[in-house]
Amino acid sequence: MKSADMKPAAMKTRIKICGLTREEDVDAAVAAGADAIGFVFYPPSPRYVTPQRAAELVRRIPPFVEVVGLFVNEPAENVLAACAAVPINVLQFHGDEDAAYCRQFSRPYLRAARVRPGLDLVEFAGSFPDARGLLLDAFVDGYGGGGHVFDWTLIPPGLPGFLILSGGLTAENVGAAIERVQPFAVDVSSGVEMSKGEIRKGIKDHQKIAAFVAAVRKADESI
Repeated sequence: MKSADMKPAAMKTRIKICGLTREEDVDAAVAAGADAIGFVFYPPSPRYVTPQRAAELVRRIPPFVEVVGLFVNEPAENVLAACAAVPINVLQFHGDEDAAYCRQFSRPYLRAARVRPGLDLVEFAGSFPDARGLLLDAFVDGYGGGGHVFDWTLIPPGLPGFLILSGGLTAENVGAAIERVQPFAVDVSSGVEMSKGEIRKGIKDHQKIAAFVAAVRKADESI
């Protein structure tokens, strides 16, 4: 993994909106200024989309907005099939995949770490030297951060690699997260979803998307 101890002051924080399932949500994310759109290819997830559905949604994404495919312990042939059906720019692995598995697809990849006390993030990052970046998420039962924020003090200083911060981010806390961690990018899913008493997983709130992007840009200006 390349070394990038600190994001240059003039560089904007990249924004990934993940778990999109509807055309109007893709349009809202692009209009708000998202740098990347994430599709979940993990069947147990309520945000799951088939490769065929993702291919339909990707047609709405303009050039220079990255398409990220999220997988969890998926058989290699299924990842290859998704790559054949969808123009995925970056693969994102959230399960127990090792480096040999991740690199076999000859595409840039992100490796997710489920952060908890006792996890040596430096050792974890060193196990994936060719990863494009390290995505830090909260540890919960199952896979995915579950909309929970983890303890950012568990991130060691000087952690090598391009860091993508995830886990319970919202328009209200992302500014503090950027100030504290100074990640290369932030990744949000549940924090921009509609809610009526509880989160409507996979259904995005367009005002929350716009507010999240605005909060990131405001934080960038203050660093």
